[in-house]
Amino acid sequence: MKFPYGNTNFYDVITSGYFYVDRTGYIPVIEDAGKVLLFLRPRRFGKSLLLSMLENYYDVAKTDDFERLFGQLAVGQQPTPKHNQYLILKWDFSVIITQGSIEQIQQAIHDHLNDELDNFMRRYQHLLPYRAELNPDNAISSLARVLTAAQVTPYDIYLLIDEYDNFANEVLMAGLTDSQQRYEALVKGEGLLKTIFKAIKHGTGGRGIDRVFITGVSPVVMSDITSGFNIAEDIYLLSSFNDLCGFWEHELVGVVQQIVDECNAPAEKAQEALDMMCRFYDGYSFTYNESNTLYNPTMALYFLKAFQRDCQYPRRILDSNLTMDRSKITYVASLPHGEYVVSAALDEQQPLTIAALSDRFGVEEVLRATTHDQTFMVSLLYYFGVLTLASKHTPPGKLILRVPNLVIRKLYVERIQERLLPDFTTKEEALRVIELFYQTGNLQPLCDFIEGQLFKVFDNRDYRWTNELTVKTLFLTLLFNDTFYIMDSEPALQRDYADLIMIVRPDMRQYELLDILIEFKYVALGQNNLTGEYVQGMSDEELRALPAIQEVFSAARPKLAGYKKKLQEVYGERLRLRTYVVGAVGFERLVWEEMKDTSGL
Repeated sequence: MKFPYGNTNFYDVITSGYFYVDRTGYIPVIEDAGKVLLFLRPRRFGKSLLLSMLENYYDVAKTDDFERLFGQLAVGQQPTPKHNQYLILKWDFSVIITQGSIEQIQQAIHDHLNDELDNFMRRYQHLLPYRAELNPDNAISSLARVLTAAQVTPYDIYLLIDEYDNFANEVLMAGLTDSQQRYEALVKGEGLLKTIFKAIKHGTGGRGIDRVFITGVSPVVMSDITSGFNIAEDIYLLSSFNDLCGFWEHELVGVVQQIVDECNAPAEKAQEALDMMCRFYDGYSFTYNESNTLYNPTMALYFLKAFQRDCQYPRRILDSNLTMDRSKITYVASLPHGEYVVSAALDEQQPLTIAALSDRFGVEEVLRATTHDQTFMVSLLYYFGVLTLASKHTPPGKLILRVPNLVIRKLYVERIQERLLPDFTTKEEALRVIELFYQTGNLQPLCDFIEGQLFKVFDNRDYRWTNELTVKTLFLTLLFNDTFYIMDSEPALQRDYADLIMIVRPDMRQYELLDILIEFKYVALGQNNLTGEYVQGMSDEELRALPAIQEVFSAARPKLAGYKKKLQEVYGERLRLRTYVVGAVGFERLVWEEMKDTSGL
């Protein structure tokens, strides 16, 4: 079995025998949805392969290949009358350069569109009455000429646009002083991109373009060009298209079992591998009230290819091609109160909520600091794929947004690490105390490091109301390690939540690493007649003796006992569990206690 990691060519995937999860059954649904469709999904979620599938299905030049490509797939059993009935024009905006002057970017757009129009005429030269002359400096004029030539044929054009917003988003996120000016030159007024879409709209009015399917990541660009292109129907939140891209778990069971058989591994290895993939790659939902969740297809294929090749799980569980998504989190963190939103996204017990997703915000909203409320920031993180919709709503009906899985959680953690550990020396010191804790269970050096290095960074206006979340975020940021640990409590604790749980990955249990469970408690200074100066002068013993600390430690012990029991039921004798309660007194001091034996509590 071959896995098409990074392969977005449907023809090659099918004819070369790659693993393919059939989504051709949605073609009739797409046809019924409308003639001009906008479909949004995060980066690396299978959009390009989807467009390639549509291209091969509708292309009149692929008529002789229909049975070979689709005969064994769902749509091949009941094809629609429109199969192989179109001339395909395809533009991919992700290949357009974003560097240089506005004029250079505009010329790059003209060049790409002209190149694809030239390919179009070469591919269909046997059908076109003549070869249209392209204008190298004006792709809109070139498009008009090609449409005129195509209208003489019996076929309409199906226009496929991949990553329509990619280069524009790159211009925005570049962080340059003239980013807004550069972007607006493309989409505002008579900007080139807006003019292109006006030309597409003109082409759909009986002038050769019958259907348009557009993919992208966010609605930002579409919002800015709507006045010139108000014919697209948004299908990205419709339940009927939730799994148009992505894998269901049941679609992976058979292939995982096949790899296990090929590797002559024990039978239980299949379930273990699925559990690993579920923790790290599952969790996406793109519609409301959907209880089942999708796997990121690129992440899943990365894992499966490595597992098949090595008969071992990939040591680096995060595909490095996805790490650039951290820049999107960094952008949101840079907005007013954005650091709070990024930190709060990691809180499982009190997740982020909004009344509704924002779907009509343009560049002015993105760049104007005064408009950045929580709804805007959370919506942006959703479109970027680093938050997803939960299956439940709050009692008043608000949407709940959550981090989909552990690899995305790592991106948040890495963003916070950049802020907390800015230099080499600090990072090396942090690494030393963390490794010591993993191996010995001695929490004191880590607490000393946090007190001395990190509390002063986090003690600001963005975090004054977060209390235990702040303390938990600090520890999570330092301790998160997906090479050795699964840091996910929900499945093991039956939807109860421990503050921080770290279970050694099954393939890493050969090493001397501890399983770790920590409960955090926070004691505010003012409410307990304590001052920062006073607690700074106290010894650890005096801190532990404080009535407020004794109270929160007593409350934590029964909870730890319950969590420990559940974890032991799940993991059995292989568990090397150490349990702790950590108390923070303001953002001044930390005091901790290891629960040596909680069985009697």
